[in-house]
Amino acid sequence: MNHVLIVDDDTDSATTLRELVRADRFSVAVAHTLRDARRQIALQPPDLVLLDLQLPDGNGLDLFSDPQLVNDSDIVLVTGHASLDTSIEAMRRGAADYLVKPIAMKQLQRVLTRCSARPANEAAPAAPTPRDPTAEGGRFGLLWGQTPAMRRVYEQIHRVAPTSVTVFITGESGTGKEVVAQTVHAFSRRQSGPFLAVNCGAISPNLMESEIFGHEKGSFTGADRQHLGFFERACGGTLFLDEITEMPPDLQVKLLRVLETGRFMRVGSTQSIQTDVRIIAATNRAPHEAVAQGKLREDLLYRLNVFPIELPPLRDRLDDVPLLARHFLEDISRREGTARRFDESALRRLVTYPWPGNVRELRNAVHRAYVMADGESIDAQWLPAPDAGAVPMAALEPARPPALPGPAARAAAPATPVPDGVPAITLPVGVSMAQAERLLIQATLQQCQQQKERTAAVLGISLKTLYNRLKEYAGEPSARH
Repeated sequence: MNHVLIVDDDTDSATTLRELVRADRFSVAVAHTLRDARRQIALQPPDLVLLDLQLPDGNGLDLFSDPQLVNDSDIVLVTGHASLDTSIEAMRRGAADYLVKPIAMKQLQRVLTRCSARPANEAAPAAPTPRDPTAEGGRFGLLWGQTPAMRRVYEQIHRVAPTSVTVFITGESGTGKEVVAQTVHAFSRRQSGPFLAVNCGAISPNLMESEIFGHEKGSFTGADRQHLGFFERACGGTLFLDEITEMPPDLQVKLLRVLETGRFMRVGSTQSIQTDVRIIAATNRAPHEAVAQGKLREDLLYRLNVFPIELPPLRDRLDDVPLLARHFLEDISRREGTARRFDESALRRLVTYPWPGNVRELRNAVHRAYVMADGESIDAQWLPAPDAGAVPMAALEPARPPALPGPAARAAAPATPVPDGVPAITLPVGVSMAQAERLLIQATLQQCQQQKERTAAVLGISLKTLYNRLKEYAGEPSARH
């Protein structure tokens, strides 16, 4: 039988909580002070600790000073005085979750179900302790880098990985958000469970609910068999929801309910299913701007943003570029069976280019240079030039339109002149926004030498959006090829 310790100075609250926990066939002990809690822990180590923060002889967070307790027990905060800062601090110290008084029965049931899934008196599997990245040549899990910006990211991962806290990763496209999620999973207690990555922008809105939650046979036309969604397939592991702002608003409501209750229903079912999944979400948008634009529900943002990790763009950590480039070169050399190396000119070129497509663009550039190199040495010839990192804004502005007659000429703002030699596009007055967007995308793609990742970075759109637009243009009778 699993053992639960309730630490709460409020006698009525502790008694009520004890009866609720006992009803689920747990053995229960109650402590009203830190001193009593330590004594109860010494008598019988608990599988789960429901911990109040405000206690007569100190703060509940003081219990985290005992590393054996943190390693062997799930600690869940139960308090009416919770703030975001306090909750984050508790998660950093090793808390598995937090509940706010008055406690919702479904939330308590979710915590107890997770605890009962583990055999009694069996310690939770300890996550491997990440070592100092400098001890492994700049490597931390699946990540590479030694700059202060990346060391901060490593420290955050080191703190949050052993917990079950929801993580929200932000950063530009190509910065490695999925790699961060994989590293968090690899250092977590769920490392032996599945890791499933879902790009919310790559799934049709009509199919997304079925893909995430699953569906029953006959629930809609074409549903000829039962389908298990990502939540069921990721049970016991980690579910990574990338580009969360691309999820339809009505589905965001259902995701919020799953996060709050730990239960969901397949499409076409009336039976709710308990889930045991850690959620890591990510977006390349500024979260609060996404809320203002209606792309992300505000209540969902607050539920996801328990532990935020912001990834720096590659241009802000150019000192890491040689390390990353050598890693990518060694990887492709190993796979292709022929070793190559960068010469000094190539390394100088790598650290002077701004990399608008971030780490993804660097990896692709290294692979391209490897293929084009004639011998063992790779020079700067096939690497992007520093002035090719972005199309100048003037090149993306239309040339000066024909003069407008009468008062309109006085009211029209003058167009910015285009410097000689800079490519430009001309948009006639009266062109539709859709036509203007198409001309701009096609011209930028041509200027970027058909490199779609760089084109998306220059235009400030996701790679998925660019692919969707190009697919639309290819299907139009007047599309250019």
